[in-house]
Amino acid sequence: MRALVSVSDKTGLVPFVQGLKDLGWEIIATGGTQKLLESEGVGTIGISEVTGFPEICDGRVKTLHPKVHGALLARRDIPEHMATLAENGIETIDLVCVNLYPFRQTIAKEGVTMEDAVENIDIGGPSMLRSAAKNFASVTVVCDPSDYGTVLEEIRANGDTLPETRLRLSAKAYTHTAEYDMCIATYMRAQAGLNPKLFLEYDHKQGLRYGENPHQSAEFYAECTPSSYALPFAEQIQGKELSYNNIQDANAALNVLRDFSEPFCVALKHMNPCGAATGKTIEEAWQAAYEADKVSIYGGIVGVNRELTAEVAAGMKPIFLEIVIAPSYTPEALEILSSKKNLRVLKVDMTPASKAPTQYVGVNGGLLVQQLDTAIETLTPEMCVTKARPTEALMRDMQFGWKIVKHVKSNAITVVRDGHTIGVGAGQTNRVGSAEIALKQAQAAGFTEGLVLASDGFLPFDDTVALAAQYGVAAIVQPGGSIRDADAIAKADELGITMLFTGVRHFKH
Repeated sequence: MRALVSVSDKTGLVPFVQGLKDLGWEIIATGGTQKLLESEGVGTIGISEVTGFPEICDGRVKTLHPKVHGALLARRDIPEHMATLAENGIETIDLVCVNLYPFRQTIAKEGVTMEDAVENIDIGGPSMLRSAAKNFASVTVVCDPSDYGTVLEEIRANGDTLPETRLRLSAKAYTHTAEYDMCIATYMRAQAGLNPKLFLEYDHKQGLRYGENPHQSAEFYAECTPSSYALPFAEQIQGKELSYNNIQDANAALNVLRDFSEPFCVALKHMNPCGAATGKTIEEAWQAAYEADKVSIYGGIVGVNRELTAEVAAGMKPIFLEIVIAPSYTPEALEILSSKKNLRVLKVDMTPASKAPTQYVGVNGGLLVQQLDTAIETLTPEMCVTKARPTEALMRDMQFGWKIVKHVKSNAITVVRDGHTIGVGAGQTNRVGSAEIALKQAQAAGFTEGLVLASDGFLPFDDTVALAAQYGVAAIVQPGGSIRDADAIAKADELGITMLFTGVRHFKH
C-alpha cells in the first residue's frame, strides 16, 4: 500500500505518517513535507523517484505526472486500467494526504503583493485531491488533520478505510478545493477589475424544527470564521433548542448591545426593543429596562452587556422569557436561572469588532448585501436648529434615544427619559402614527414632561412636533433633510421644544 503526502499545514503529520509506516505502508513525499518527515526519522520516497522527473520551476511542477494521476485514477475493478498501469510501470497510490498552500492567509496579510498571492495558488495539490476524491471507491483522500486518527484506526482494524469513510472524505476534499477556488476567484476578479461575483461560504449549524411558521422548513448556517456578537458562535448553557424566530430576535438583541459600552440592558419582542436602559450598574440597567414596559417583555428576550449577576437573575426569574443573553454569568446567577428549565441561556462573545459585519438579506431571485448599520453619531449642542437650547440632561437622553431608535423597525419613534425608554412606536406606515403609539405609552406610564423623542427619519410635516408637545416632549432628535424642515423648526420654536438635526438617518426595514 502506498500513500502520497504533500501538506502545507503539518499539524499532526509526523505521528500520522509514522502510523502508516508502522502498518507497512510506503510513503511518497514532496519537498518540504519530505524534509520534515526525514528530519523526524520517518523514511520516505521522494516524488522524483516515482515520476522519474525532477521537481521544476521552483516546485511549481512536481506531482503533475501520469505516474501520480494514473496511480490515483485507475479503477481497480477494470482489468484494462490495471494492465495499462503495469505496462507503464505505474504502482497504485492508495491514500493521498494533501492540504493546500495558504492562499487565504496570504491575501489577508497587510501589504500583500500580487506576486505573493499568485505564488500561493496551489496547482498540484487540488489536482491530487480531485483525482483521489474521484476514485474514492479505492483511494482514501485526507485534507483535514482532524481525520488522521479515524483513518489510522480503520486501517489498523480493517487493513483499509471503510467505503463510507472514503465517500465522506471525498466530499470533504471537493469542499476543500471548492472553497479554495472561490477565494482565488474572488481575489483575482478584484485584481482584474471584473464585476464582483459573490461566493458565500457557510457551515451547517443545525436543522430547525420549522421556520417563521410550522409549515415552513428552515436550517441554520454559520460563517466559517468565528466572530463577536454572533449567535452561531454563542454557547448555549441551558434551555430548549433555538427556533428560527428565537435566532432572529436574539440577533436583533446583539445588534443593540453592540452599540453600548456603559452598563446596558435591552428587552426585545419581535426584533424591536420594548425596553432599554443604561445604568451605573447592570442591576440598575436591568431594573430600568424591565420597568420601561412590564407587559411587552413577557415572552421576550433580554440581553445585557455585563456579567449577569444573581440580583439580575432573581429579577428575571418570575418573568416568562424565551432567551437571556450575556457575555458571562456568575455561578449564583446560573443556579437561579437553572430552575427555569426551558429558558435558553446564551453566553456570547461581546468583544468590540474592528469593522462592521456584512449583512445578507434574501429576496425572490436575489440577494441584498450591505454593511450592518454600526454607525454611532456623537450628538453635540451645535446640531441644535431651534431657539431653545438643550440642557446636559436632555443631551444625554437624546444620545440614548438616538442609539435605540435605529434598532426599531421604520417608521420608528422612541420616547425616552432619564436614560431609559418609556415609549416605542415601530413599523407604522406614517411617522405621526408611530409617534402617537410611543407617546401614549409614555403617558400611560405616568411620564408627561421632560421627555425626549427620537425619530429614525426626518419629520416630513410639523404634525409630529405638535403632537409631541401635547405629551410633554421637551426635545426632539431627528436626521433632518425634509423639504419642510423649516416647518418643523418653526413649530418647535413656537412650542419651546429643542430640536437637533443629526444629518444621518437610520432606517430599518
